[in-house]
Amino acid sequence: MLRDVLSSTTLANLEWTNWAQPDRAGSEIHTLFTEEGHAGATAFLTRFAAGAHGDLHEHLGHELMLVLAGELLEDDGGRLTTGDLMIKEPGSIHRVRSVAGCTVLGIRTGPTRAVAPKVDTNSADLRGAGFAQTATGD
Repeated sequence: MLRDVLSSTTLANLEWTNWAQPDRAGSEIHTLFTEEGHAGATAFLTRFAAGAHGDLHEHLGHELMLVLAGELLEDDGGRLTTGDLMIKEPGSIHRVRSVAGCTVLGIRTGPTRAVAPKVDTNSADLRGAGFAQTATGD
């Protein structure tokens, strides 16, 4: 049981590990639970440092993300702040980042699959939002 999970003191006292993945930078994870097996569900807290970003990935199950503190930006222009909840359906593809840093509760019903980013040189909106690459349709 975690008491007062919104407290910065509680979050600071958790055991965080570097979330090392190709194309992911500046984030740490505290795993709450993981089911056994390839398709198992998992729940975790993610702490994004200022300027951190996740990898571009496809969800093979549902994902729920609740921003506990700070601001999280999506590559599609979505902006989530403290208290915002996002649910991604299986098959959805996205990448997230944080300019100033944030902490997020994540729950996944299945794994993710890395997606190779393709450069979209015609998307000034994405470059302006800090995303130099995005998935484009073939």
